[in-house]
Amino acid sequence: MDLVIKADRMPREGETLLGRDLRFIPGGKGANQAVAAARLGAAVTLLGKAGEDYFGACLLENLEREKVYTGYLERDNRGATGTALVAVNREGKNSILTALGVNETVDGKYLERTVPAIEKSDIVLVQLGIPVETVDELICMFKNRVPVILDAGPIREKLPRFWQDATIVSPNESEAERLTGKKITNLSSAFACCQHMLDLGVKNVVLKLGARGCIAATPEEARLISGHRVPVVDTTAAGDAFTAGLAFAYVKGRDLFQAAEFANYVGALAVTKYGAQPSLPTADEVARMINQTEIGR
Repeated sequence: MDLVIKADRMPREGETLLGRDLRFIPGGKGANQAVAAARLGAAVTLLGKAGEDYFGACLLENLEREKVYTGYLERDNRGATGTALVAVNREGKNSILTALGVNETVDGKYLERTVPAIEKSDIVLVQLGIPVETVDELICMFKNRVPVILDAGPIREKLPRFWQDATIVSPNESEAERLTGKKITNLSSAFACCQHMLDLGVKNVVLKLGARGCIAATPEEARLISGHRVPVVDTTAAGDAFTAGLAFAYVKGRDLFQAAEFANYVGALAVTKYGAQPSLPTADEVARMINQTEIGR
C-alpha cells in the first residue's frame, strides 16, 4: 500500500515539511506490473504474500477488481503487508521509502506451491521485492522452460547470484550501476553499461532511462529508443508500467526492440496521472497514443 503525500519539495535530513493530500493508493512493484499487464489485456496471476491486516485485505480486493488472479496469493500473519511512503514534489518526481513486510517470507517452499501457475505461463516477471535467494531459485528452475524478465528493483545490498541468467534484465540507471559497478553519467556510459551486462552473459538488456526512453541491447545490436514528451503529474509506477508493457509485447511475438518501443508508450502514459495503480493505462489508451504519434510523424 502506497501512502502518498504531495509536497513542494523533498524534506532534507532532520527537516519536517507540511505536505498535503494524503492518499492510500494500491501499489507494490509486483502488483503494479500485474495490474498494468491485465489492463493491457493479459491474463495475469500474481504470486506473493500479504499480511493479515487491513492493507492486505484492501490490496487483494483491488487486484480482484482489476481481474488479476489471486488464487496463489497467501496471507501471512508473521508481519505487515508491504507498505511504501511516497513523497511527490511539484515536478511530479518522487522519493520512496518502502518496507517489504511479509514479502520477505516468500521463500523456496512458497515457490514450490506456485509451480503449476508458473509452468503454464507464457512469461514470468520477477522483482527484487522478495528474498534474492527466492529470485535465484526461480531463475534456475525456469530459465530453460519459461522466459523470465528480471526487474532489478527495488535495489538491494545483496544481489541474486544468477541474475545474468534471466531472459531479459531490465534495470533503471541506479539499478544498472548496482548490478555492474559502472557509473552512468551520459548516453555513452549507459551504452557501455549495457555492453558490460552482455559481457557478463546477459542475453537481453533493456535499460530504463526515464524521460529519455530506454536502451534495448542484444549481443548483436544496441539501440536507443527515445521516450515521449508528456505532461508529468507523478512518476510513481512508470517503470513498472514500462516493464509490464515490455513483457506483454514480447509475449505477443515482438522482438526486443519492438517490445521496448511499445513499453515506452505504456511508461509515458503512467506519468500523466497521479498514483501508482490508478495511473496504469489501458490497451485503448496505449493504442490512441500510438496512433496519435504516428499521425504526427
